[in-house]
Amino acid sequence: MRYYLIAGEASGDLHGSNLIEALLKLQPDANMRCWGGPKMAAAGAHLVMDYSGLAFMGFAEVVLNLRTILRNMAFCKTDILQYNPDVLVLIDYPGFNLRIAKWAKTKGIKVVYYISPQVWAWKENRVKMMKQCIDLMMVILPFEKEYYASKWQWPVHYVGHPLVHVVASHRPKVTSFAQKPIVAVLPGSRRQEIGVKLPEMLKVAAQFKQYQFIVAKAPGIEDAYYQPFLQPYTNVAAVGGLTYDLLQQSSAAMVTSGTATLETALFGVPQVVCYKGNALSYQIARRIITIKYICLVNLIMDKMVAKELIQDQMTATNIAAELDLLLHHAEHRNKMLQDYAALKSLLSKHGNASQTAANLLHQFSMQNK
Repeated sequence: MRYYLIAGEASGDLHGSNLIEALLKLQPDANMRCWGGPKMAAAGAHLVMDYSGLAFMGFAEVVLNLRTILRNMAFCKTDILQYNPDVLVLIDYPGFNLRIAKWAKTKGIKVVYYISPQVWAWKENRVKMMKQCIDLMMVILPFEKEYYASKWQWPVHYVGHPLVHVVASHRPKVTSFAQKPIVAVLPGSRRQEIGVKLPEMLKVAAQFKQYQFIVAKAPGIEDAYYQPFLQPYTNVAAVGGLTYDLLQQSSAAMVTSGTATLETALFGVPQVVCYKGNALSYQIARRIITIKYICLVNLIMDKMVAKELIQDQMTATNIAAELDLLLHHAEHRNKMLQDYAALKSLLSKHGNASQTAANLLHQFSMQNK
C-alpha cells in the first residue's frame, strides 16, 4: 500500500510520526511519502517538503505569502499524481489540506482526514464540502463526534487524543536544567508569533529573580534568532528539542495557545495562556470565530481552567499577576491541577489514539484496495 501524508506544523509532524509508526506495525511493507518534518521522516516516511516552509499564521500573513502557498500547492498536486497513492492522509493543517482534499476527490483519490479542522469554531459551511471529499474522518476531541453527528449527520470516528499516550510514555533525557525552580516559556513554533509574544513574556522574569525562566525553542529556528530576546535577563535561558523534559521539571509555564496548552496540562504544570497576533488578523478573527476560549484545555473542559491573556490583555503586568497566583497561592494552583486530572481522565478513555487511528486507516485501505 502507498500512503501520501501531509502535515504542515510541528504538532502535525508529531502526530503524523506516531500514526506512521503504528501503521507500519500493521503493514510493515507500506510505502509512505510525506510533507511534514523530521519526526515523520524518522518514523519511516520519505520527506518531500519540510513544514518549516509552510507555516503561515493569520489572515494578513496568508495574503502576504499567497504566491508561496500557491506554488507549494501546485507542486504538491503534481507530486501526488506522480506518486499515485492508494490513500491520501491529511493531518490537520486545514487551510492547505482541505483544498488538497477537494482536488484529490476530482482525481479519484481516496482521502482520509486525521485531526479535524476546527469547523465548530469558524467557517462551518466547510463541512458540506468536507462530507463530499473526505472518505474517512478521524477526530481527537471528545465533543467533535457528537457535533458532526447531530448537526451534520456525518458519522466520524473519535479515536481519543494522541498526546495522552505521547506524554505518558515520555522518558526524560536531561535530569536537571537549573538549581532554581523553573518557569517554562513556550512562545510558539513560528517566527512571527515568537517575535510578537516572547519579548512581553520575558519581561516578567525581572520580577521573579528566584526562578529560572527557560524558553523552549522551536525546531527549525536557529539559536541566533532567540539571543536578542534572552540577552537582557540574567535568569533566562533556552533549550531546543527538550520541551517535554522542560515541562517535567517546571513549577509553572507561560504558554502560547494551541497544542502546547494541552501538553502542559497533561504534564501537570500550572499555566497562563498568552496570545497576541498581527493586529489586522486578530480583528478579523474576532468577528468570525465564535468559540468561548482559545485554549484547548478550556475548550475541552468547557470552562476557564487556565487564564487566557489575549491581545491587549497580554501584558507583562497581567502575566506576572497570574504567574504569582500559580506559583505562590496553593488554592489557585491546586484547583487547576484538579481540573487537569479530570481532563486527562476524559481523554484517556479510548487508549492509544495513534494505534486506534492506524487500525482504522489500515481497515479502510484494505477495504478500498
